Formats: sequence, structure tokens, C-alpha cells
Amino acid sequence: MIEVIGVRFKEVGKIYYFSPKGETLDAGAGVIVETSRGVEFGEVVIGNRQVEEKEIVQPLKNIMRVADKNDESVLEKNKQKEKEIYQLFSKKITEHGLEMKPIDIEYTFDGSKILFYFTAESRVDFRDLVKDLASVYRTRIELRQIGVRDEAKMLGGLGICGRKFCCANFLGEFQPVSIKMAKEQSLSLNPTKISGTCGRLMCCLKYEQDCYEELLKITPKIGAYIETAEGRGVVEDANLLTGIIKVKLDKNKDAPAISASRSDVKIIRDSQIRLEKDEIAALKNLEDN
Repeated sequence: MIEVIGVRFKEVGKIYYFSPKGETLDAGAGVIVETSRGVEFGEVVIGNRQVEEKEIVQPLKNIMRVADKNDESVLEKNKQKEKEIYQLFSKKITEHGLEMKPIDIEYTFDGSKILFYFTAESRVDFRDLVKDLASVYRTRIELRQIGVRDEAKMLGGLGICGRKFCCANFLGEFQPVSIKMAKEQSLSLNPTKISGTCGRLMCCLKYEQDCYEELLKITPKIGAYIETAEGRGVVEDANLLTGIIKVKLDKNKDAPAISASRSDVKIIRDSQIRLEKDEIAALKNLEDN
């Protein structure tokens, strides 16, 4: 077992493990650490704890020190600089006539690097822009083109549910979401119904997927051939949550489908939930990051 603390560099970002270097730190404490991007100010979100060595990405780095008032002052000044840099970044994009949209700025704690985040419909030749920015700030400059999910996470906003975007509110990392999940949850495959503001599948489809997968194991699917108390037939509809299914009986195919509980029927030949080729083609872009 190894003693670690969990540190986050953004309000809703990925958590990284560091060695506390003998310090006892509670959630909310500030620490100065060295990362691949340089020296950074991070917030402890997981206090001292023991974890299995296999959970650690080696090498495990020590914190440099616990942040003090001076460090907090530097952090606030850097945040102000980021706002100023963003304004210039936007202006320079216009001057260079580039088809790109500025999203965010990250100014490392020690000022050794400035990261410029942007979105664009296609690849952009920003070499002249980098030279221009480097001549102004005289430090390492890095431009990163991000996807629409990352844009939504950085900018934030309200979803169709009326609440803050999950990605910007509490999701440290994006969860994999697929069209198959929407199909298995019996949702309409209308893009406007299953996609978020970012134009990709809603992250919340992931939340109840485990429950739906368990219900699918015990519920006959549409097209399944089953035996009921009134005879055998084919499932025309199935409500996974209530367990009520509608069955068209073989003995009277002209009659309306009967209702039955999944606990009262026997599956003779189950069906499978499949995505049709036209559905995959129409919704493929919703899965892209």
C-alpha cells in the first residue's frame, strides 16, 4: 500500500495522485506540484489515504510544498492574466483570418507555458499565429484543438433537464456513451432527443445503463417467442421498468395483443436488440468525441 493524496487542477477535472511527502492534508488544501506542463497549483480533493500500488501511475511524484498565501495571490493574478490573454488571442485570430473559435486559456502557475484551447471545423494552420503570440508573451506557447464535448465542459451551460451540464458540474472524465445504450433503453433515436447541447449523445445515458442491462437479461425482447398462460406468441412490446409485455398470440393473430408480466411467461426463443444500418449511419456522428 502507498500513501497518496488526490489533487485536481480544474474545478471539475481529472484527479491525479501525488505523494503527500509526510504532510497530512485535508480536502480543500492547496498544494504546489510539478507536472508534465510545469509547476502547478492544485487543490487537494482526496486527503491522505492508502491505495494499492497497482492503482498508481508510476512514477508517483511528491508535492513540492503546501500552498501559502503568496501562492494563492499568484494564482489569482494568473487567472486575471488568462482573461487578458484570451482577449488578445481572440483578436489575433481575427487578424490572421483563421477559421477557429477561442475557448479557454491556461497560464501555468510558474508562467513557463501558456495553453490556448480552440475549436475548428477542420485542421488549421496556426504556425504564424503561434509565432505572433510567442513574440508577445515570450514563453512557451501551445495551441490545442479540442472537440465539442471538451468545449461544453470548459464553457458550461444548462442541459435540456434545466440543470448544469454534467461534464462541467461533476464529471471528472467523460464516460463512454453509445447509440446502443439509447436503443436498449427504448429511447427515441431522434438526435434531438438523445443528444446534449454539445451535439453528442447525452452523458446521462450512461447512468442507468447497468440497470437496463440487468432488466434485459430477464425480460423478453421485442420479437421474442414466448409461452404465456393463454398460449404461445410473439412479443410486440416490452416495458423494461414495469415488466409488462404485450404478446400477439399464435392462436388468434387477428386479436389485439394481450398483456402479461415477465414473471409469468417462459421464453422459448429470445430476440436481440440490433441497430439497423440506416440507424447507425444516421446517428454515427453523435458518438464522435
